[in-house]
Order: sequence, then C-alpha cells, then structure tokens
Amino acid sequence: MSGSGWAVAVLAAGKGTRMRSDLPKVLHPLAGRPLLEHVLDTALELVPPHRVVVVVGHGAARVETVAAARGARTVLQEPQLGTGDAVRVALGGMGAGVHGVLVLSGDVPLLRPATVAGLRDAVEHGAAAALLTAILEEPGAYGRVLREADGSVAAIVEARDASPEELACREVNAGVYAFRREPLEQALAGLRPDNDQGEYYLTDVIGVLKARGLPVAAHVLDDPLEMAGVNTREDLARLEAVLAAGNR
Repeated sequence: MSGSGWAVAVLAAGKGTRMRSDLPKVLHPLAGRPLLEHVLDTALELVPPHRVVVVVGHGAARVETVAAARGARTVLQEPQLGTGDAVRVALGGMGAGVHGVLVLSGDVPLLRPATVAGLRDAVEHGAAAALLTAILEEPGAYGRVLREADGSVAAIVEARDASPEELACREVNAGVYAFRREPLEQALAGLRPDNDQGEYYLTDVIGVLKARGLPVAAHVLDDPLEMAGVNTREDLARLEAVLAAGNR
C-alpha cells in the first residue's frame, strides 16, 4: 500500500459540554490557535490537504471554516451516534483511491506525526489495524486495552462498560488508529450500539477484526503526554503550560 493511498479522518463533531462554553471544543485556543489547527498540522504532515476529512457536528459552520482554511474536506455527522458512526461518515467523504485510513481526534493536539506514521507503517506491513496505547498510573476514564496470553491485542473495552478486573488494567487506548479501509468498512457495517451510551464505538472494530482472525498491532507511547486530550478548561490550561515551558 503506497503512502498516496492514505487519508486522515479527524473526529471533531463533539460539543465539549465540560468546557462550559458555546464555542465548539476543537476551536478553543491553545498557544493562540484552535485545538483543531494543531491536529491539522499533524494530519498535513502525513497526507495532502484533500485527503484530510474533518467530521463536524456541533458548531459545524465555525469548524468548517477552520478546516477549509487548511484545505481539508468536511463531512457532517448528524445525529452524532458515536465514534464508529463518525468514521463511517468520514469514509463517505474519501475518494475511491483511499486504501488506508488514519483516525485522529480533534481535541488531542500534541500528537507527533512520526508517532502516527508508525501506525501507518504497521498496516503497510500487514496489520489490518494498528492502535496507539499508553501505560498510565491512573487510567481513569480511558478505554482499557485487553491482551491475549501471547501479548497480542484482544479487544478494547470502554471504562464505563468494563468489569472491575478490566478496570485494573493500566494500558489504555489513545484513540489514534490506522486501518486498512476494506476490513474497516466491513467491521463498521456490523457494529451494534449495545453499550452504556447506546452508541457505535470505533473501539469495537478491534474486537471484530480479531474475531475474523485479522492481525491488529499496538504501539505503546514512550511519552503519554502525546495522547493528552482536552475535555475541560483545566486540561487546556495544563497543555498551555506544557507548551509555554517549551516541552513541545
């Protein structure tokens, strides 16, 4: 699979209720620029602008303006039925020449292009999917990455749906992925909203691929700060301090 066959889906449809603002979460400024701009910087290091598809929803017109200024495409997710549905919508905005899909979150601004390229390379070398993980002392609300006895990825379970034993796992899902398009589309078609949120979870795709006997790779982050997302004003202030200190 050549690099020209890749596209990036940026998930940016959420309202960001905990930000306590009418401004869409991905437009809150970090170091003087919207969060989404930082994510687009990463995406545009990996693919040309017309291969970046931003999924919009809350405050769509304002988010579309920022995306369009960088040459990215936008698609509307309405209603918002979860991350799996968001990626399905994004695929609809990608051309027929796209054989590999990278998935980024519009509120995770410190991710390095080289990190995402590592996931892409894993898929180019035979994996059906590759996901980014991290080992955290306090995993909190992150989805847990479950492993087989041989160390391979078995599944991802969202924290709100996890058993006490699964919650004890400290390896978490960073929400950053690379997929071969065809098995991704097939897996998305079979998703069901059988969970606490009643949504279509992208994380369930990993279990579907494993059940089909397809290889799934996982790259563990050396620096978990790369996966830091913004859900609250406190999160935003923390990342602002990181950038101000020159740690990125």
